[in-house]
Amino acid sequence: MGQCHQQADASHPELTQRKIIHIDMDCFFAAVEMRDHPEYRHVPLAIGGRSRHRGVLSTCNYIARQFGLHSAMPVFKARELCPQLVIVPGRMERYVAVSQKLREIFYRYTDLVEPLSLDEAYLDVSECEMFHGSATYIAEDIRKAIESELHLTASAGISYCKFLAKIASDENKPNGQFVISPTTANQFIATLPLKKIPGVGKVGQQHLAEKGLFTCADILAYPESQLLSRFGKLGKALLSYSKGIDLRPVQPNRERKSVAVERTFEHNLISEAQCAKHLADFYQRLQARVEKHLDNKVITKLGVKLKFSDFTIKSSERKYSKLNQAIFEQLLHQLITLNPNKPIRLLGLSVGIAEKSEQQSIQLSLIDE
Repeated sequence: MGQCHQQADASHPELTQRKIIHIDMDCFFAAVEMRDHPEYRHVPLAIGGRSRHRGVLSTCNYIARQFGLHSAMPVFKARELCPQLVIVPGRMERYVAVSQKLREIFYRYTDLVEPLSLDEAYLDVSECEMFHGSATYIAEDIRKAIESELHLTASAGISYCKFLAKIASDENKPNGQFVISPTTANQFIATLPLKKIPGVGKVGQQHLAEKGLFTCADILAYPESQLLSRFGKLGKALLSYSKGIDLRPVQPNRERKSVAVERTFEHNLISEAQCAKHLADFYQRLQARVEKHLDNKVITKLGVKLKFSDFTIKSSERKYSKLNQAIFEQLLHQLITLNPNKPIRLLGLSVGIAEKSEQQSIQLSLIDE
């Protein structure tokens, strides 16, 4: 989704200028286990269950889903449907660690990241200048970074508001993405089943169905006063969604540990001089972004990352307590020297940040000396 040309609702012109991406990892817990344990990659796999026959599944891989298995299914039922099912206990500390790396990738593109869980988040990329501001290409690059660095896959939904972005991320699962632009939103929403809208549970679906309400088109055709009186807050929300309206902003609510800027180039860079020229421009952008986060935080390290034409990634970091372009240039030179004659596809600069403390400030000041 690049520039917006037509509004889904003329009463909110500011709404359709936003570019929201919803990233949803594909069967995250199971995917981490399959990545870490190759023997699980081609078998039906589930996470959870207190024992071989008790408890419920937390999640399962796509092979298991072909047998009708799903999250929250009792283990005994899952084994009836799929006797060869492999069930492993969850490793929450492992999933949290991978999720933290996932967030670090998100923050390279925008400061506006709203995590919903370990494996999904909203990103507002309205101000992101990468790929000429195309949210479609930004989402593709995020997914490529996740696959190349974490060896996992993600699906993405791209739209101008949160509820449509979330629905879109489920359209081309797994490992795909889908765009609902302002020009296609009304057509998409008209046939959208109400059960696909976040917040519409089974009880709500049943009550809506009793009144002949199954799609967003049904909502728009229903008398508004009756909708609001019979369904209250749910009716009000459904009416807004059916008009393509969702004014909720992306709300960052997690502690940041790094700030970064990076860019994938249309044409590979072939010299350190070319990289240094871009580094100077990136440094200016990084300064502006870092300043927004230093009220209660301190800088702990500086880093440079390169992705080469063969898609290998190399990075180098140095402990430092303030921004310094010369340090970035030294790290760049080090990486290029260790990887000579390799065309460069991506260049990135990063700054580690942490909560401010007196002891930490003293330690960091000594590092710079």
